[in-house]
Amino acid sequence: MTEILHLSTFLRRPIFDADGDRIGRVQDLVARLGDDAYPAIVGAVIRIEGRNLFVPMRKIGGLSQGRMTFEGRRVDLRRFERRAGELLLAEDLLARHLINLVRGRIIIANEIEIAEIDGRWEVVGVDPGRRPFLRRVLGHKIGSRVQGESMVDFASIQPFVSHVPSARLRIPYRKLAKLHPAQIADLVEQSSHEEGEEIIEAVGQDRELEADVFEELDTTHQLEFLESRSDGEAARLLSRMEPDNAADLISEIDQERRLPILEMLPREHQEKVRQLLTYNASTAGGMMNPDYVSVPANATVAEALDAIRTSSVPAESLQAVFVLDDSGQPIGAASIAPLVRARVGELALSVARTQLAHVHPHWDVLRVSRKMSDFNLTVLPVLNDEHTKMIGVVTVDDLLEELLPQGWRAEFGMSAVEE
Repeated sequence: MTEILHLSTFLRRPIFDADGDRIGRVQDLVARLGDDAYPAIVGAVIRIEGRNLFVPMRKIGGLSQGRMTFEGRRVDLRRFERRAGELLLAEDLLARHLINLVRGRIIIANEIEIAEIDGRWEVVGVDPGRRPFLRRVLGHKIGSRVQGESMVDFASIQPFVSHVPSARLRIPYRKLAKLHPAQIADLVEQSSHEEGEEIIEAVGQDRELEADVFEELDTTHQLEFLESRSDGEAARLLSRMEPDNAADLISEIDQERRLPILEMLPREHQEKVRQLLTYNASTAGGMMNPDYVSVPANATVAEALDAIRTSSVPAESLQAVFVLDDSGQPIGAASIAPLVRARVGELALSVARTQLAHVHPHWDVLRVSRKMSDFNLTVLPVLNDEHTKMIGVVTVDDLLEELLPQGWRAEFGMSAVEE
């Protein structure tokens, strides 16, 4: 089994020459970032007579025994200067925030783990547990160990750019894109403002993903990251958000910016947002999304399924296809399961529920939740007060968002830094 060594075992420890005489003290280990999952350790920063000098790894021995020996003939006396792509393990990583890209969490690197693999020393993981922190603070000496339960594999770790200013890092969009937008939003909320900006910048390569992440952020963070953007940039972001989420955010923006941003939205999107802004946020009208899937009364099952397939409405709203009469009034709702089980030539109305549960735009959140619960629905139509027209849908995720208290993620540890 591979032997794992702690970085803290070597920090501030003496380094000896071949004769056993002390020549300096270890300040840090230097790794080089690249395409490898585990960065190679290329050398050490050694403090000798008041100067920080670089010693290549090929001239250092005894690392596996926890005692460092200089095996070269002479030391390069030029002061150490970090080169692009180099990572100082103690300065850049130890006790710093890092992104665990597998779990979508922020962790603190209380220890850096290194190992010799195929004759090369590499950074293999970090330990976010409390034990390494206590070892550093109290000075307890704990030597080498085998791979521990709390070690996080370095291949799943991403340092923040702000921690390594000269390493020319970029948070990889492709790796972040594998996470759910809610997980990315959690990362942003766990981070400092500067770190959060790095994450937002990375996902900004995909404007749709950026909008999805913004929808998942709490209001405080949404406003924080919009503050530095121009009205035009804010409008471009809001135009990619769902109308209900865009309306919620616009209502929170400083009053002098609301109208200019609203007027920059595309016409159709702007009209939907303006309609939603007329309702109280905690009513069915304020929660609803005006986009949903509908078919006429004579549509077949095949046509209803095709409407789902080609629709651009959010997945949460696709749990039912609403069958409308000629006046736009809903006369049935066909869920996906009955549609998939039915013969394609049948009328969609034949597998739809015709006793349609619905709400009205002025209904409060408790009344909406009772209706959704009573009828075991995940998407609920909103009808105008005259019962003549369907104006939107409330989905279960919109309802939960309204029912859960503001800041619930932090209260239940969902956005806490992981140890």
